[in-house]
Amino acid sequence: MLRRRAALLLTLLVLLTGSLVAPPAATAHAESRRATPHVQLTSWSSYADFKAGTRSGLKLGRGHVSLLRAKRRTVAGRAYEAGTWTSPWATPGFGATDLVPSWEATTPGRSLVRVEVRGRGADGRTGTWDTVADWGLTNRPVARTTYSGQADDLGAVSVDTWRAASTVTSWQVRVTLMRPRGSRLAVSLERVGAVASADASAPRPTSAPGPAAGTVLPVPVYSQMVHSGHYPQWGGGGEAWCSPTSTAMVLAYYGISPTPTGIAAGHADPVVDHTAKMVYDHGYDGTGNWAFNTAYAATLVGGDSYVTRMRDLREAEDHIAAGVPLIVSIAFGRNQLAGAPISASNGHLLVVVGFEADGDVVVNDPAGATNGEVRRVYDRAQFERLWIAASGGTAYVIRG
Repeated sequence: MLRRRAALLLTLLVLLTGSLVAPPAATAHAESRRATPHVQLTSWSSYADFKAGTRSGLKLGRGHVSLLRAKRRTVAGRAYEAGTWTSPWATPGFGATDLVPSWEATTPGRSLVRVEVRGRGADGRTGTWDTVADWGLTNRPVARTTYSGQADDLGAVSVDTWRAASTVTSWQVRVTLMRPRGSRLAVSLERVGAVASADASAPRPTSAPGPAAGTVLPVPVYSQMVHSGHYPQWGGGGEAWCSPTSTAMVLAYYGISPTPTGIAAGHADPVVDHTAKMVYDHGYDGTGNWAFNTAYAATLVGGDSYVTRMRDLREAEDHIAAGVPLIVSIAFGRNQLAGAPISASNGHLLVVVGFEADGDVVVNDPAGATNGEVRRVYDRAQFERLWIAASGGTAYVIRG
């Protein structure tokens, strides 16, 4: 789809030299695999992880933190009880230029979480906290939103990505849990982290086929195009809905198809409309926020759900071999992706569902005009080059 993220992705037209990402069966916590010094995913999700951070107004649970002796706070003119968890400093081992945070949280009723990040430069200077997002499942009374801008010292927010003004050598994330004052809503944080990366322009050779060659996962197919004109307040369907359509496909693969709420009768695959509603970012004015898609998915799946970056398709194959489809972010110009259902896109999400025996990529591309035209096969070299160049190998990992 063509999205407002165009400017963001055009500035990401660089090549990363590697990635650290969780093996498909492991918990993501300062993960290291085929280590290279340019991408590192670090997250906190266990009792020990949360204990290592700093808590204010929160209590530790098994795999979560929740409110205890919460403090008063006002957000958007409304009174809340709040508690804050601050991570330890994460040190990726290189000068990072980008952070993409993601989280898993339980936000019943009118509760919400606020996610902030800050960096520290090589000179030891610590930046101010920048607010990335206010997020809640129910979207009320504070709408889910991001806060682009805040370019006041070491970095700035651009939708779902925090960009360093130069580079930072370490970073922190802070999450504030909030519920209406006087309520007893069980708001909690189960996971939070970020993938740190540094841009690198050197091209890389196409990866060789690996363990998923000849494996195709039975991911159901949904077309975003059959929703063209649906719900302008959530982006209007069609080319704007590649991300929620991809998320809906992966959830359906795990047997998760929530009953749509507030969707008009007669809509084909109304779960897609519902997903668009649930991931819509009112600050960005679109459904393509990476972390908002994984945060929503996390409320439905039993496993992990987060945003990461990968070195190449060989790394993606490990997930496919483990039965985990990936939603990836690409961009391409005219005639750059043979067999694509649309001629070009400044930013498009689709699902990698497997690989041909020769290593070519099997995808569910939601830009297909109908559900029957969603399944596609793309040339490995073309696809890998476009994926890395457009988003640095960004992927949603959703495990059921």
